[in-house]
Amino acid sequence: MIGRLRGVLVSSRENGIVIDVSGIGYEVAMTTKDLVALPGIGEEIVVHTHTHVREEELSLYGFAVESDRDLFRILLTASGVGPKVAMAMLASMSADAIVRAITGEDPDALTVTPGVGKRGAQKIVIELGPKLTGRDTEVVGGHSLGGVRQALEGLGYTTAEINAVVGDLDPDEPIEAQVKAALQRLGKR
Repeated sequence: MIGRLRGVLVSSRENGIVIDVSGIGYEVAMTTKDLVALPGIGEEIVVHTHTHVREEELSLYGFAVESDRDLFRILLTASGVGPKVAMAMLASMSADAIVRAITGEDPDALTVTPGVGKRGAQKIVIELGPKLTGRDTEVVGGHSLGGVRQALEGLGYTTAEINAVVGDLDPDEPIEAQVKAALQRLGKR
């Protein structure tokens, strides 16, 4: 398995790069978030990679930081989550937001990712919750986000409306204060 590449950036496309390592060009798929952080063509770079092997294909997925690669590998262990869905999750949400959503039992937060529906998100939360509990992230008060979502859904707000405001909430606040803040933001829309 190829876990990291250090070499010269040869080319960059909208969904990946080519890295020249000792004369061999490795094609690596990356999220747009990581692509924009790369230096220019001809510069030396280090990319943390995951090697994905299927019957007819050998693919490399690259990440700017090792912790994103580790989360990608954990996401792949959930049933129904392949490399494309895992990359889409990391492209549409930060790693901390993904971990908070899973450990906070907040599947609706994961539905912002293309290809992840409500049932798929629920499966991800159930299957990966135990694997991510205790992971080093800002999860303080994170369990209350699920409660905030339930309260807002009970008041008749849609998932899209809730997703638009729940990311701005302070997880350190008590759940009552978070619901109040969310309602104030929803009232301004």
